[in-house]
Amino acid sequence: MLVNVVVDIEVIVIILLGLGDPVHRYAHTLLGGTALGILCGLFTQPMRPLFSRWMQLLRLPYKTSLVKAVLTGILGIWLHVFIDALYHRDVRLGWPTDAIPLWRITAHVLPEYRVEHFCVLFFPAVVILYMILLALQDKRRLP
Repeated sequence: MLVNVVVDIEVIVIILLGLGDPVHRYAHTLLGGTALGILCGLFTQPMRPLFSRWMQLLRLPYKTSLVKAVLTGILGIWLHVFIDALYHRDVRLGWPTDAIPLWRITAHVLPEYRVEHFCVLFFPAVVILYMILLALQDKRRLP
């Protein structure tokens, strides 16, 4: 979850410094996202005790390793980048190549607002699923 925030720091810095378009640059590519995901995985390792406490509060099992942290960082950024590529014209997944942006392929099928609607619709569903799983977990613990 943290990597999804980290990847947009690039956009915020570009906007605040007035560097102009495109605002989605290196972190919003598969190559740059991979490098950033690896760094995030490496930097979160020393914070494992903090994350472990948060996961206990959420009642989620939390067993990690350096490899899991790095893979989670990479996959989290890739997911963010793919979603952004659906509706931001300046996201170049294949940078440094000049590949066709993903939004051109999906623009007629999946307009920009639909991605946001899916997020709004699925969030309550995920919360409900989480609550059901917690209830089932409590039921299993009872003798």
